[in-house]
Amino acid sequence: MTTPLRSHVLGAWHTPTDEGRPLHDARTGEEIARLSSTGIDFAAALRYGRETGGPALRELTFHQRAALLKALGGHLREHREELYEVSAQTGATLGDSKFDVDGGIGVLLAYASKAKRELPNDTIYVEGPVEPLSKSGTFVGQHLCTPLHGVAVQVNAFNFPVWGPLEKFAPAFLAGVPSLVKPASPTAFLTAKLVELIVDSGVLPAGTLQFVAGSLGDAFDHLTGQDLVSFTGSATTARTLRTHPTIVRNAVRFSAEADSLNFSALGPDGDLDLFVKGLVAEMTVKAGQKCTAIRRAFVPADRVDEVVAATRTRLDAVTDMGTLASADQREEVRRAVKALTAAARIVHGDPDLGEGAAMAPVLLVGDPERAEPHEIEAFGPVSTILPYGSTAQLIDYAARGEGSLAGSIVSEDPAFVREVVLGAAPFHGRILVLNSKDAKESTGHGSPLPQLVHGGPGRAGGGEEMGGIRGVLHHMQRTAIQADPDTLAALTGRWVHGARRNPTDVHPFRLHLEELKPGDTLVAGPRRVTQEDVEHFAEFTGDTFYAHMDAEAAAANPLFGERVAHGYLIVSLAAGLFVDPDPGPVLANFGVDNLRFLTPVKFGDELTVTLTCKQLTPRDSAEYGEVRWDADVTRQDGKSVAQYDVLTLVAKTSATQQ
Repeated sequence: MTTPLRSHVLGAWHTPTDEGRPLHDARTGEEIARLSSTGIDFAAALRYGRETGGPALRELTFHQRAALLKALGGHLREHREELYEVSAQTGATLGDSKFDVDGGIGVLLAYASKAKRELPNDTIYVEGPVEPLSKSGTFVGQHLCTPLHGVAVQVNAFNFPVWGPLEKFAPAFLAGVPSLVKPASPTAFLTAKLVELIVDSGVLPAGTLQFVAGSLGDAFDHLTGQDLVSFTGSATTARTLRTHPTIVRNAVRFSAEADSLNFSALGPDGDLDLFVKGLVAEMTVKAGQKCTAIRRAFVPADRVDEVVAATRTRLDAVTDMGTLASADQREEVRRAVKALTAAARIVHGDPDLGEGAAMAPVLLVGDPERAEPHEIEAFGPVSTILPYGSTAQLIDYAARGEGSLAGSIVSEDPAFVREVVLGAAPFHGRILVLNSKDAKESTGHGSPLPQLVHGGPGRAGGGEEMGGIRGVLHHMQRTAIQADPDTLAALTGRWVHGARRNPTDVHPFRLHLEELKPGDTLVAGPRRVTQEDVEHFAEFTGDTFYAHMDAEAAAANPLFGERVAHGYLIVSLAAGLFVDPDPGPVLANFGVDNLRFLTPVKFGDELTVTLTCKQLTPRDSAEYGEVRWDADVTRQDGKSVAQYDVLTLVAKTSATQQ
């Protein structure tokens, strides 16, 4: 008897207590493993994730979690040849295997990089600006995001046994939520190999990733309102899971990626080769077993024949397409093709040819007025060409899919593209516009990217499995905090307007990163602004805008009434007031955020700047960190004339001790 796949739960490998069901090599039909989750205590596994994995993750900052994702991605990259070898047993070509394996590793690395750039080196995420809730500013509010204290249960599809689990795991891990991964049965042996490599790496804290080879048993009965479910599979199964009594009762967050009749449209002016190349790639990569593959190919009615001819020629040249995941899957695709022929005719390929799990690509030409092309998804190397007569008709046909993951438009005409995108966008999670400008660098119709939302409305499930920081925040609770400014600053670790300032005896630019605290403040000035200053600045920079240089025109300006100082002169003079000129811990100023000019500065006005340490972001991998300063420039009457954030890089104490 072949070896049963092991699950990894409760911090150890679990061997099933029964024989389980057989899993087969998609190429040969040979039995290669057995699958069963019998003997797993799912209540205990979920509790282990919550009580062991969750606390371990929540102790880490976003940047520390990102570093672990990067390390894991590096480890898997070193062992990807092992994954390619096992992937071949799913019927995948080497190209298919790389698409799945390298794509999954790329997701880990992309999330790690994005987190370092966009998330704080902290355990909480502060979302949006402070909201003033009272006239005098003593009552304010802000949204705070904290990790849910549950487990992300991730149910994956058979078509991407590596990419699928990793694209769900990465944002959950970054958010501080442990994962319990359940792969689809036909290709579970590849996900098992992936998890084996992850466990052997020793990179992840205990309890942050558990793996179930086989059924989830009664796991859903033990879900709480702190847990999440992310599902990829059929719409029928998604509906069943979504209405599970425990999910409904506890309002468990449920995200689904389900059926998707994705479209690609060739514009009247569109490049035929670009369109056909994309269509054939989506039919043959992974043998068309992609949730984002093109199922409906919309073509101008007068271009159908040339598209069919070009597509057949390119399909005939394909020599390395893999098989479907199983013989059962091939039979499902055959049944779908037979159902499609009620509204379409086959113009290339024979669905009845092929042995085992093998199946040749099938191209059809159909009637877009019939329901079948917009309702039946043949999850394999099958696509249907559908003619359209007008842009409005194209938009109508695209929407008949009732919600899809992806669409694409091949056109050089911005007006046509705009009309189609705006018409189709409500029904699609992602739309690619392909033309001569982006074709060389485009990742193609069927490639979701971790920086952007992956999901779709309606039939497609209504989920967003990825989406950059949005994907991370999906696993966190957004809480509205209402408090006084000092309390809000204490909660968030960031100084906010109205909170207490701490005047420092030492210029704050003389303090190292570890010595600074939010609220540390320098008040500098005053500096009188003269007519000579303004005219010198205008001559030196070439900015001779009339409000600064033409008294008559400035007097007619309803905003000023007389000549005023340049806004950028004010910022420059403010810098001259607060900058400490000598070498020190401040290494560089790398930007200004949120600059606003609030009140005109006239000749003779005196400027004072209040510079306050607002936020500290240490970098674990560098001898410096980022410091955000609040700059408030005021006139002699106390009115703010400019407000902005100054961004600096400040050395750690250790940097000067080396």
